[in-house]
Amino acid sequence: MIKILFVCHGNICRSPMAEFVMKHLVRQVGLEDDFVIESAATSTEEIGNGVYPPVKKILAEHGINCEGKTARQLTRRDYDVFDYIIGMDAANIRNMHRMLGEDSRGKISMLKDYTDFPSDVADPWYTRDFEATWNDVVDGCRGLLDSLVISE
Repeated sequence: MIKILFVCHGNICRSPMAEFVMKHLVRQVGLEDDFVIESAATSTEEIGNGVYPPVKKILAEHGINCEGKTARQLTRRDYDVFDYIIGMDAANIRNMHRMLGEDSRGKISMLKDYTDFPSDVADPWYTRDFEATWNDVVDGCRGLLDSLVISE
C-alpha cells in the first residue's frame, strides 16, 4: 500500500485538486486498491471548509467528484502514516519541515519535482488561474504515478 499526502496552505485548492486527480489517475490504471491518497493544510484558516468552488468546478469538468472533502491540518502523526508528503510550493515545504521536524526518511517533496520542470504550483487563490494550476497538478500527479509504478 502506497500512502500519499498532498499538502498546501489551506487544503481547499491545490492539495485537494492533487488528491482527487491522483485518485482519478490510479483508478484509471486499476491501482486504486494499492493507494491511500489524502490531502491536508499547513494552516488552520480553512479547517472544516469544503473544496473551493472553482476547484470543484474544474474537477467536475474533468469528471472528478470531490464531494465530502473538508480541509484538515497536517499533523506530526502524518509523517509516520504516509510514505510521500508532497507540498505544492516552497512555502509549504518550509512549513511542513517546521511542523513535522527533520525529514529523516526523505518523505517530503514538491509535486512538480516529478515533472520535467520542477517549480512551485501557483496558488490559484491569488493567481485566479485555475486552469494553469490544473495543468501543473495533472503533470505532477502523472509524473508521480509514473515514478511509483516504475519503482515499486
